Amino acid sequence: MALVWHAALLLSLIAVTLVTAEMTVDCRSGYVTVVWKESRAHHDTSRFRLGNCEPTTLTPGEAVFSVDFSYCDFMQLVTGNKLIYANNLTYTSPPNSLIPSFTNQVKCQYERPKDWYPLLYEPAFQTYGVEDLVFHIGLMNADFSGPAESTNFSLGSMIPIMASVEQKNHQPLMLLLDECEAATTPDLRPGSKMYPIITNKGCLVDSKMSRSHFQPRWEMSEIRLSLQAFKMALGEEVFIHCSLVAWDPNGLDNTKKACHFVKDHGWELLDYPSYSSLCDCCESSCKSRSKRSPTSEYYGIKQKGILGPLTITT
Repeated sequence: MALVWHAALLLSLIAVTLVTAEMTVDCRSGYVTVVWKESRAHHDTSRFRLGNCEPTTLTPGEAVFSVDFSYCDFMQLVTGNKLIYANNLTYTSPPNSLIPSFTNQVKCQYERPKDWYPLLYEPAFQTYGVEDLVFHIGLMNADFSGPAESTNFSLGSMIPIMASVEQKNHQPLMLLLDECEAATTPDLRPGSKMYPIITNKGCLVDSKMSRSHFQPRWEMSEIRLSLQAFKMALGEEVFIHCSLVAWDPNGLDNTKKACHFVKDHGWELLDYPSYSSLCDCCESSCKSRSKRSPTSEYYGIKQKGILGPLTITT
């Protein structure tokens, strides 16, 4: 009987919360304001998070987030003529609370500018400063001169991908792709079909069994990948999830690198082929050789990015 009463009380609290709470999302140019407001204060508003960000302001009945899309682990999704920024508003209940934890999706959708493509690095920079970086990732046309006109690719064809990072007041940083995998969902979850592309801290593992390869760099702050369309989820929507890293170019090691496999040659380092021994660990496990934390010596920022949906057909 006590268990039934507890369950009934919990359902009652949830129902009351749904009636008395409201979430509003105000999408603006370059930023968003998310407000969770309750007429009766049921939640501890300090326990709300937007991605990895705490509320900008809060009161007992309201949590407000007013943030730029380059903060809080927002995911950028380019699909057709739409540019989408997505995140989650999460509430984590304290121990023994009758109010359950929950997650609400936050999404802002914009028309993609016709001339939009991942911004290229401009060589005018200062060699100091730790201002925020803005990462981009996109599908490109065959010669990487502009955005792709289609998101449909035939099996075995090449998918041109370019990622870049804007750095206005930063020391010059090199962009790397730490990990990339394809999935049939815009968020990685159990049950999703997955296909590894880049693993082991910058190893393009797909290049061992295909014609996939990194293109020579034009600028340190961008990286170009020619990915051969793979046989996974043919005819279905596919999303490519990547971890982008902007890193001190003087701090490359076997955990900060870009390696691809060259037939009849072996693993090759994109930026300094004569130091391709940094790629040897691609056949095992790439771990830092230094006992000190890499961030104690070199500067870097990591950002997640999602590309898609795209479709691979026979």
